[in-house]
Amino acid sequence: MTFMVPGLYVRNGFADGPLADAALFRAARAGQLFDDLQVRASTLTGGQLRDGVYRALRRFTQEQPLTRQADSITVLIRRGVRIDWPASDLLPCA
Repeated sequence: MTFMVPGLYVRNGFADGPLADAALFRAARAGQLFDDLQVRASTLTGGQLRDGVYRALRRFTQEQPLTRQADSITVLIRRGVRIDWPASDLLPCA
C-alpha cells in the first residue's frame, strides 16, 4: 500500500480510503441522476433538462462544469442517445 495523502492510499493499482470512497459515491450518484433524467427527458422542458445535466456534472466534478459540456449532453439526451455513467466498486489509479 502506498500512502498518497491523508485519507487516500493506493493498493494494487486502485485508490482506497475515505477520499476514494467519496469519489466513488459521487460517481454513482451522478450516474443515478443521469439515469433519472433520461427516463424523464420527454416530460422536462429544455431548461429543466439542462439544469439536471448541469447538477449531475457538478455533483461528479465538484466544480462548475463547462457550459458547452452541459449543453452537448443535454442535446444528446434530448435526441435519445443513452448516456452511460458506469461506476465501479474500485477507483483505478494511474
